[in-house]
Amino acid sequence: MAAAPDPAPEPRDPGARTDPAGAPGARADPAADADRDPDPDPGPAPLTVPSLSAGAGFVLRPWEMSDLPLVREASRDPYLPLITTVPATYSDAAAEAFVRRQWERAATGAGYPFAIVRSRDRRPVGAIGLWLRELPAGRASLGYWLVPSARGQGIASAALRTVTGWALHDLGIPRLQLCVEPWNTASARIAEKSGFRREGLLRGWQQVGDQRRDMVVYGLLNTDGSVDGRAATAN
Repeated sequence: MAAAPDPAPEPRDPGARTDPAGAPGARADPAADADRDPDPDPGPAPLTVPSLSAGAGFVLRPWEMSDLPLVREASRDPYLPLITTVPATYSDAAAEAFVRRQWERAATGAGYPFAIVRSRDRRPVGAIGLWLRELPAGRASLGYWLVPSARGQGIASAALRTVTGWALHDLGIPRLQLCVEPWNTASARIAEKSGFRREGLLRGWQQVGDQRRDMVVYGLLNTDGSVDGRAATAN
């Protein structure tokens, strides 16, 4: 079960700051340096990935090098390496590179990558990310996956509701969206339970393995109602 979770480095796909970078400060005498190039855009600010409670039994936290067993289990799944940057052939070096990619995404403002961790034994069981590449246009995307041993227990639903409520209410993002392959009814149910609405079919939208695949797009606005009992619209 997965929902287009791991856009690549650009994309194999974002807080990024929820307030867009401001305009450059005014100069006292603009004509004095009119022949100079303007200051370069510094780009998105680094993000600090928080720890969030996802119900009684799970937490969402930043990735750690101790999460290599999770990457190992995910690499054995036939589907996850096709739609994420999880290595298809496991090695400690490849798994460490995967974890560093998650750190880099936060450091470059690309998004908030979370590991989903079971509270009672601190075992990581999956991942969820909030990606902010399109934040200047008022929207962000989400993706999530679980290893096979953790599926069917409501974990992904709890994680998605948690990140969705945080993104809409605390970060004030106007629109969230995610994509699911048409056959992936489990991920579709998770999205719908979290308030996402099916909006349409995107034909040939994403490369999965050696094929272009259709994707169903789901959207949720911060004016659509409540998420986990909280008003979605930021104060």
